[in-house]
Amino acid sequence: MLNIAQMALVLHSLPDPAFVITQSGRYVAVFGGKDDRYYHDGNGLVGLYISDVLSEDKATYFLNNIEKALNNRNLLIEEYELSNKDVKGLPDQGPIEPIWFEGRIQALDFLVDNEPVVLWVASNISKRHDLEVQLRQLSDTDQLTGLYNRRRLERDLNYLFDTYCRYHIPASILMLDLDHLKLINDQLGHHAGDNIIMTVADTCKQQFRKTDSAYRFGGDEFVIALPGVEYAQAIVFAEFLCDCCFKELQKHAVNGLSATVSIGVATFEANDRSYEDTLKRADAALYQAKRDGKNRVIANSA
Repeated sequence: MLNIAQMALVLHSLPDPAFVITQSGRYVAVFGGKDDRYYHDGNGLVGLYISDVLSEDKATYFLNNIEKALNNRNLLIEEYELSNKDVKGLPDQGPIEPIWFEGRIQALDFLVDNEPVVLWVASNISKRHDLEVQLRQLSDTDQLTGLYNRRRLERDLNYLFDTYCRYHIPASILMLDLDHLKLINDQLGHHAGDNIIMTVADTCKQQFRKTDSAYRFGGDEFVIALPGVEYAQAIVFAEFLCDCCFKELQKHAVNGLSATVSIGVATFEANDRSYEDTLKRADAALYQAKRDGKNRVIANSA
């Protein structure tokens, strides 16, 4: 059996820091944190309150999780980030990338100064978090264009449609198709065709607001989501985007052969049962634009 002195040595040797914190947020003990690749000495926190150390928002987050752990008595696992801007007395701008932690919070079965306490073990998971972000990006992103793929489109449009149904916030969908791409591939090669596809993707990115998103729907077909944009505004933007694409694609013309884009426009409407109804109307408008001569915008309303 270990004696108390030996147990103290074990606790202080833990690679991840372990904090004993009261319900009111006072640090009463700090153990471990001996992996100096990730952690600074936390012993100076003892006697301080979380609100003395962290910004108001972050302190509230910590205190809420302490309360939750004390109430349910089960192990609580939370992922969170910390950067310089979260810590009082440090530069506001913070590091380029925040540090991500996994907190494991467990209520303890004793009181300190008549207050309930928790054990909060903080593990630096920044490398794991970065890898998870990269994997999510790979699973959601088209490799050629850097735009989102069809997998991400379904998730995002479901969210936009749900927002429309709940809060009546409008959103519009554009379907964009490249004209003459097959001819360019046949005569100039698929490398030229890929350059055309990337030109359209880059043009979309340059003209978007931060809230807009584009998705590569197929080989030469794109879907564009415009949150908060009503029918008339969507038509104006689609015509502007069509003109921008025309100007950029003319730079890739070879012997009079160049690509253009056709665009179909639709907006969420009360009779739509899902985003797919809106997407079908945009698709129908797109093919009408191609039948009408290409390099144009057609809008479709239910």
